Amino acid sequence: MANTDNSLLNEKYRPVKLDDYVGNKNLKSSVAKQLEQNDIQNYLFYGPAGTGKTTLAKLIVKNLDCDSLYINASDERGIETIRDKVSSFASVASFHPIKVVILDEADFLTIQAQASLRNIIETFSRTTRFILTCNFVERIIDPLQSRCQTIQVIPPTKKEVAVHLASICDKESISYEPTAIGKIVNKFYPDLRKMLNTIQASSNKGQLALDDSLLVGTSYLSAVLDELKKDKPKFNTIRQIIADSNVDDFEEVFRFLYDNADEYLPGKAGTAAFLINEHQYKANFRIDKEINVMSLINNLINNK
Repeated sequence: MANTDNSLLNEKYRPVKLDDYVGNKNLKSSVAKQLEQNDIQNYLFYGPAGTGKTTLAKLIVKNLDCDSLYINASDERGIETIRDKVSSFASVASFHPIKVVILDEADFLTIQAQASLRNIIETFSRTTRFILTCNFVERIIDPLQSRCQTIQVIPPTKKEVAVHLASICDKESISYEPTAIGKIVNKFYPDLRKMLNTIQASSNKGQLALDDSLLVGTSYLSAVLDELKKDKPKFNTIRQIIADSNVDDFEEVFRFLYDNADEYLPGKAGTAAFLINEHQYKANFRIDKEINVMSLINNLINNK
């Protein structure tokens, strides 16, 4: 493999500066202007998984002269986390100009925890800034949203991602065919980590020798789409397709159904998006992901 230090490409090329962050040019420009003043607004970044919300939040903190606290709310969602950890952090004196709290996956916070957080934001507004990230902004109470600049973080375009991957290959002295980069992007978009892992696994002696077996697994989605496009799609047929394919990445299913909504529900893409959103959220709390996806499929069929 070309990168002789044997480090993971995903870790080696993790963004360090704001300029390293791929996509969202307008947002980067706005944040950069605030960083010049060594201060920021309270932010609420929302968007689908894999769009870089957490990466952006951590980059902001890394480029500020501040104390910081990171909490993943999917693990610590109760009011005691806000009262004990966040309030304590915000109330302690600091040798830095400001303090920043990152609350990742804030849509997991309970309503009581969110209400408590709103009060803390107001109480410590002079010294502490807050960056919240979430997949589902509608799960954040309005009083909390109103105390943040709410911004949708969109994934970089496939072209931007392809250019980024090609640049990394060049830096690693890995020769490649543009079609190989395109296949990787089309398969794993918008998950940059999987793309880089695939490049690393497929690189040998300075050559990207793409093993198509690494890209298999999407044919079942085409079969699902073909069935859904029928006037009277059969639930049991799709259930069998899913079962036979041993699916382990149901986020891929959600994304595929969202991207192709106009094909199986013409004129009702908004309805499809709403249903997908609901079931994607429920997937965080359900052990059997396959049952959750099949429940979504049933709802989509009923809206034909």
